[in-house]
Amino acid sequence: MPRPRKSLINLNDTSYYHCTSRCVRRAFLCGKDKQTGKSYEHRRQWVEDRLLLLADVFCVDVCAYAVMTNHTHVVLRINKSKANSLSDSEVIRRWHKLYKGMVLARRYLIPAEQQTLSEAEIETVKSLAQVYRHRLYDISWFMRLLNEYIARQANKEDDCTGHFWEGRFKSQALMDEAALAACMAYVDLNPIRAGIADTLETSSHTSIKMRIVAAEVKTQPAPLLSLKNSLGDAETDALPFHIEDYLGLVEVTGRYFHPEKRGKISQTTPGVLSRLGLNTESWQLMVTGIESAFATSISIEELNRRRSRLLANRTG
Repeated sequence: MPRPRKSLINLNDTSYYHCTSRCVRRAFLCGKDKQTGKSYEHRRQWVEDRLLLLADVFCVDVCAYAVMTNHTHVVLRINKSKANSLSDSEVIRRWHKLYKGMVLARRYLIPAEQQTLSEAEIETVKSLAQVYRHRLYDISWFMRLLNEYIARQANKEDDCTGHFWEGRFKSQALMDEAALAACMAYVDLNPIRAGIADTLETSSHTSIKMRIVAAEVKTQPAPLLSLKNSLGDAETDALPFHIEDYLGLVEVTGRYFHPEKRGKISQTTPGVLSRLGLNTESWQLMVTGIESAFATSISIEELNRRRSRLLANRTG
């Protein structure tokens, strides 16, 4: 029996989560149907555009994503502190980018109209803003507004009705930095593992391609949660990995090397694997087991338990 969503997403444990959505009835999200010859490739852009729009509205940061033939992967960070820092007006404005909203709330956003509202009406709007504020850092709402939109678009194009996605999206809590790095790499390498891309640069509709395109002009993609810059600015709200380290890590993990396009990390700087306390064997075990070996959470502790079970099976 599926566990309640509230038990799978707990900010007291972690703010990072890996979410996966899969199509039902072997439906095509994207790709090309070999039997009919019909191409659904344009839907990849639907998903990417919608995902990045929601990232701009919600206080949920996109760390990594990949749009595949019949499923999507996203690694998200819940930014509750950002949601709590927004004014009531900003919360309402954000929500109105997705929904028309109540007339009372729309009047509240117009200074001249706001002056005419009674105390009771203003309190109603403030209560409504609190409901919206909570939704803005709720992964379930984020995934709902992503998947429902794509389902409606796809069903309209296919001229059919009914479920497009398999029930609820799958969620895994990323309990430590190693789990976060492994899961991001796993997501970014999906097209290569599936044989639909040969290099990271040609992995269309993925976060790794977006990061590489930005890195080529010495910047970072605004829609994604940034990686640390080469100066290691501790005050920057960013992922806990340096750009050079992460891009190199994904390449090594994918067994693809393109050294002339990457800066060289100093030999005196510890690599990301050693900083995370993992050797190469452990790292590969963690990445390859993201969906098959881990259930609702991913961590070094869970990895060690898995290794112990594998060792016991071998010796038994």
